[in-house]
Amino acid sequence: MDQVAPRVAARNIVERLHQAGHGAFWVGGCVRDFLLGREPEDFDIATDARPEQVEKLFTKTIPVGKKFGVMIVVENDRQFQVATFRAEAEYKDGRRPTKVVFANAEADASRRDFTVNGLFYDPTTEKIHDWVGGEKDLQARIIRTIGSPQERFGEDHLRMLRAVRFAARLNFEIEPKTFAAIQTHASKIKAISAERIRDELIKLFSPPASDTPADYSPAARGLLLLRDSGLLAHILPELAATITCEQSPDFHPEGSVFNHLGLMLKHLPVNAPESLSWAVLMHDIAKPVTVEHDPATGSIHFYGHEKIGAEMAETILTRLKFPRKQTDEIVAAVLHHMQFKDVKLMRKATLRRLLMRETFPLELELHKLDCLGSRGDLELYDFLVEQAEELANQPTVHPPLLTGTDLKALGIKPGREMGELLAQIREKQLADELKTPDEAREWIKKQSPV
Repeated sequence: MDQVAPRVAARNIVERLHQAGHGAFWVGGCVRDFLLGREPEDFDIATDARPEQVEKLFTKTIPVGKKFGVMIVVENDRQFQVATFRAEAEYKDGRRPTKVVFANAEADASRRDFTVNGLFYDPTTEKIHDWVGGEKDLQARIIRTIGSPQERFGEDHLRMLRAVRFAARLNFEIEPKTFAAIQTHASKIKAISAERIRDELIKLFSPPASDTPADYSPAARGLLLLRDSGLLAHILPELAATITCEQSPDFHPEGSVFNHLGLMLKHLPVNAPESLSWAVLMHDIAKPVTVEHDPATGSIHFYGHEKIGAEMAETILTRLKFPRKQTDEIVAAVLHHMQFKDVKLMRKATLRRLLMRETFPLELELHKLDCLGSRGDLELYDFLVEQAEELANQPTVHPPLLTGTDLKALGIKPGREMGELLAQIREKQLADELKTPDEAREWIKKQSPV
């Protein structure tokens, strides 16, 4: 399916609803992005058709929230949310409505979160319907709640975090009263599930899009907004502790750990892996709890912060319900990041083991950002890139020269001796002292004649 197909399919859904006598519009983020000149990733449709009418009109539907008026229409293997106009009521837990009342388009717009997300667009007539002042705020690049910010945030506390995310990703400002309400109610974010918070944070800290201005970093701005709004202290208190954690200026002229993290995020490359942002955020997470001041020299030390940081990172990512595999690779990057300062001093075998780690690509990019977020010296990064390229051109290094089966054939019984021999062979292979299986067998015969 080509890039324009989702838009065409979304237009066709609206047309079909119109032909059946129903009102229907594109709504929310897709209209916002469309008006900003961006190709929307998803298209949501609002209509006066009830869920059972939507089911009859379309061949394949999924009743994801039928009692709340929300259906999924599947067209060309792509899913589109089609929701009945509604006015939500009775939010009791600050997370979701206990019931909805079906309404008209204007009422539906009025119950949405922010003005820039409350625009309705008819793709058949190319007409915008704006009942909430969204066009004006879109032009002024402002995030403002529809109606009272206290009411909107009281209905769904996650909207506070969404306001930060939209402002950071779109490079908008948050309207002062809206921002003040977030600061007032920030502690209520703790009532939101870890999964919903995680999903918002992943979007907030995702790498910049290809069309993002070179001098703007959504992730770095997002970190500052989390701090200034008061949300950071409640979502990631361990990260909030880095705000006042100073570092030795001879190693970190940028100042606090928090400043260091912000500068690293500013250098996040387009299309970077999702885990890289989180490796950045977690790699110095233990500095506030390991800080030591040397009164004689004035130096500040953080001995063992990488090991304690790995434990803290695992706790935080588990708390946020990150997938196990992703948690493990981020934790590995945190645990190993201090090794990179010593790579030029390592024996060849030790260096090659580092280069051959499954998580090395992530660790390497973290090291690069670590450098760019401080003095900017990429000498060790460039050295490692060269070493990795050299290793890639030596495929015989990757599989071990011999296995336990090979040693059994030489008359060596399983046990401690076999394990030690295999480890020594591997060490010599990585050091280029043994290059073929035959050389390894000859070496074994000299060590342990059979």
